[in-house]
Amino acid sequence: MRKLKASILGLAIASVSLMAQDQIAVKYANTITEEDMKAKLSILASDEFGGRETGTEGQKKASKFLEDFYAKVGLAGPVEGTYRQKFSMYQSDWSDVYIKAKSGKKMNGKDFIFLGSADMDKEMKLETAYVGDASDLSNMDLNGKGVMTTARGREALGNLNEAGAAAIFVVSGNDEQFMQTLPRQARFRLKSRLRFTKELSGNASMIFNITKAMAAELMNTSADKLSTDTKARTIRFMVKQKLVEVKTENMMAYLEGTDLKDELLVISSHYDHIGQNEDGTVINNGADDDGSGTTGVMEIAEAFAQAAAEGHRPRRSVLFLNVTGEEKGLLGSAYYADNPVFPIENTVNNLNIDMIGRVDPEHEESGNRDYVYVIGSEKLSSHLKIISEYANITYTGLDLDYRFDDPNDRNRFYYRSDHYNFAKSGIPIIFYFNGTHPDYHRPTDTVDKITFDVMAKRAQLVFHTAWILVNRDERTPVDRTDDMDYGSR
Repeated sequence: MRKLKASILGLAIASVSLMAQDQIAVKYANTITEEDMKAKLSILASDEFGGRETGTEGQKKASKFLEDFYAKVGLAGPVEGTYRQKFSMYQSDWSDVYIKAKSGKKMNGKDFIFLGSADMDKEMKLETAYVGDASDLSNMDLNGKGVMTTARGREALGNLNEAGAAAIFVVSGNDEQFMQTLPRQARFRLKSRLRFTKELSGNASMIFNITKAMAAELMNTSADKLSTDTKARTIRFMVKQKLVEVKTENMMAYLEGTDLKDELLVISSHYDHIGQNEDGTVINNGADDDGSGTTGVMEIAEAFAQAAAEGHRPRRSVLFLNVTGEEKGLLGSAYYADNPVFPIENTVNNLNIDMIGRVDPEHEESGNRDYVYVIGSEKLSSHLKIISEYANITYTGLDLDYRFDDPNDRNRFYYRSDHYNFAKSGIPIIFYFNGTHPDYHRPTDTVDKITFDVMAKRAQLVFHTAWILVNRDERTPVDRTDDMDYGSR
């Protein structure tokens, strides 16, 4: 009887302790409010920040905004006492590439589009032959020569490279359409993707996309005779790379835990966006992508900081991580994964928030606004999805939509945000997402379209899930094999 009474007493004490923890969690989750989120996001996604493109003044203003906030709420800077993990990336600028024609020098981005990675010390003269659709190369000696072709596609151009062509001039099928799309092509092609090394990888190929009119001028013929005038011509051009160093930084704040402080939970977002056009007349403010996620991380960080200040420090440590370079290929999170401030093997989970401020068209139409897409929660751990669902059932009552976990889903969202680099390191993750909408990556992704009531509920779900993860006895086990193909995005 005495043992039975002791057992009942133990259960009662555990129940009271659990109820107390519930009350504590609810208290600090309730500090995440619509009003606070709107105040923060209205600054972060304002015109003053210029679209927050990686390496720009706008991104620097955003990083200062985060730095000041984390200092204000009393969180530590974990990088030698600072909140900044600084690093450089590199980019090739091809704006000086030109082709000489009778009517004058033709410039990359204004008259044609260059694709490739060559870098010359001086102008090149290249004997160039017209090869049409390049369907029959058997009797042609193209080694070290230029070719002008109407062929398109990776296979056809690959065949020309294999035949030894030193440069390929791809002729447009519709000059008017080509010139209409040229400004957009120039925006994406004049500079290479950002990379961590100064050197470009891959072969030094040269492909020039040109109009039919330009092709005719270069071959000293008329547009209607281009396909029949097979005489080779000498074309002069210059391909010179300008190497640009882009300095940037991941932003982070740290809250040390108690008895399990060597283990770490990472709560992340990306704070950059796609910036603005060259003259600054069009700004992509990125209120949802990913101002909403970054605001969510800030609110969650503030809730944890307040809890710790009032005697409720978490058992595990928490890193609040706002990465740069997401829009350039998940580069900031890749840099952190390769250069972690805290050991990757001690990182128990990553909760990544990328776009939680809107309601997508499907849910607008159905009237079900209280939802969130939850991606990847059971890829690596059988426990994490259960914990997430418990947090939601107990506290927030959102509709958790798992459709994007389907390996056949064409969107492949599991690859497309910063949790991906943690998952590659074997860390169980959850990616929180509201779905795409017509304002995605457009100037119309603005603060006035954010649904702050739903955004706050989603952030509260992340907080409650994080609170459980940092305070439970055991870390979530890695007991499943992720069969996703990490070689592509």
